[in-house]
Amino acid sequence: MNGQNSMPYSPENQSTLVAGKKRIRSTSVCVWLSPDEQAKIRERMADVGIRNLSAYMRKMALNGYVLHVDLAPVKEIVSLQRRCANNLNQIAV
Repeated sequence: MNGQNSMPYSPENQSTLVAGKKRIRSTSVCVWLSPDEQAKIRERMADVGIRNLSAYMRKMALNGYVLHVDLAPVKEIVSLQRRCANNLNQIAV
């Protein structure tokens, strides 16, 4: 206990303000991992494109899986389609 607050530490007593905004989630969970397990989790996070460990752990615990769709081929097709449409507009004018 500190001199300013006579209440003992607990998550319920902890301030729920983060960067001036009220925190939506007020309960924390601590998980102990081996270095190998942590490396594997970080690797899987990178594979699906999630950089926030809390978001990844929450998603995996609640849903059990994360889908990562590689849209690079679709983006290339859309880019080619835009170029063709632009060329067609220039010819039609």
